[in-house]
Amino acid sequence: MKTAIKDIVFVNAPRHDAAYVIRICAVAALGGILFGYDTSVIAGAITPLQNFFHLSPAQTGWAVSNVVIGCIIGALLSGWLADRWGRRMTLFVCAILFSVQSVGTAIAPSFSFFVIFRMLGGIAVGAASMVSPMYMSEVSPKDMRGRALSMEQFAIVFGQVIVFIVNYMIAANATQHWLNHMGWRWMFASEIVPCIIFCLTVFTIPESPRWHALKGRDDLALKTLSRISNAQHARNLMAEIKDSLKLVENQASFRLSTVFRDRRAMWIIFVASMIAALQQFTGINVMMYYAPMVLHGVGGSMQSALFQTVWIGVALLLGSVVGAWLIDFKGRRFLLKYGALCMVASLILVSMALYHQTQGYGALAGMILFMFTFGCSWGPITWVLVSEVFPNRFRSIGMSIAVASNWVGNFFVSQFFPMMNENKYLTEHFHGAFSMWLFAILGLLSTWFVLRFVPETRGVSLEKIEDTMLQVAPASVR
Repeated sequence: MKTAIKDIVFVNAPRHDAAYVIRICAVAALGGILFGYDTSVIAGAITPLQNFFHLSPAQTGWAVSNVVIGCIIGALLSGWLADRWGRRMTLFVCAILFSVQSVGTAIAPSFSFFVIFRMLGGIAVGAASMVSPMYMSEVSPKDMRGRALSMEQFAIVFGQVIVFIVNYMIAANATQHWLNHMGWRWMFASEIVPCIIFCLTVFTIPESPRWHALKGRDDLALKTLSRISNAQHARNLMAEIKDSLKLVENQASFRLSTVFRDRRAMWIIFVASMIAALQQFTGINVMMYYAPMVLHGVGGSMQSALFQTVWIGVALLLGSVVGAWLIDFKGRRFLLKYGALCMVASLILVSMALYHQTQGYGALAGMILFMFTFGCSWGPITWVLVSEVFPNRFRSIGMSIAVASNWVGNFFVSQFFPMMNENKYLTEHFHGAFSMWLFAILGLLSTWFVLRFVPETRGVSLEKIEDTMLQVAPASVR
């Protein structure tokens, strides 16, 4: 008898309403769609922006990376907002900020005006990138948490693919003059459509049961848990949640100062933050933000480069589907390890095409392989791990720091890549391959870190995750 994927559970696991979990996670994942859409719209707009505002290489990097400053701020604020307002209301505020940013960047009369609104949108991206996966982890049973949280990566990539297609459709039959003056404005304005959808649907989902428990609203927490699973399992899980919150006498006092005095907490934050930062140092956002620039550099028109970028996004989307299927089957550690090695091989393929200035599809093939592999591994698993490795008592604070680390890494990659890519010495001697070699080395470093410091967390409940994370910690921490 064939078994549907949604019905695959671990041995002796309680029955859950998988369809309900997937539905409410799908709504929360709309934050991921806006995350992907907002961060990747710049890929099609960067060259027209460069021409319209007469940007230098450093300013081109700032046009892309300024949004990340907002993301860092949003990520650091998100823990406080999620604990004070709840996960659902914080997502709604993010949707409003996304909408304001979409209109503001579309009508920007100057580069400074553009930067201000991009940074405002970055605050929304940073907050949503923490709160969306946090919500999913808190409403998902442990045996389907990996698949549910993979929806965040799928949503991010889906948003990226949509905006790549939209960018291509806007640019397909346009003149360069129109693109430079109006086309990029339409690219940013198009984001208002998913923003409106998110605003209208976010209140159709329940608030996180763990947030209700945190606020002492046990009846509401138990109601949601009972909707997700059977009544007996809901009561057992509710008891585990309450026990985990008793680890500190006053949950409201568990602030940053408390975290910094807790060696166990700091160890878990260190591991999660490193995984989050290393995801960026794989070079993923060079592919996402600057793919048209790289492909344009090896020949072809800008329209051709934008069309090829669509296929890069499709490869990432397909990889995310495969990763969602593998994550609860192979586990987190396995996919991180082999994913990093495959990405290193892909980067070497891209670098060879760039170094030898090979015309044709060599660079595109390497980028497609890289994106597919990232979608299977570091793409979804980073968000899964960052969402599940923190105990209840400091999940908001821990996730805020880890997600902020991801955006700090994003900033450095986004800001300095165009400066390396257009550096006269590096261009003359390496033809754009230098940065790919650098990311390949960082990929090897990522592999070592996973092997040394990351335990397997598949099938571990959020209330028991701390002991698992400490298994590979130094004795002084345990």
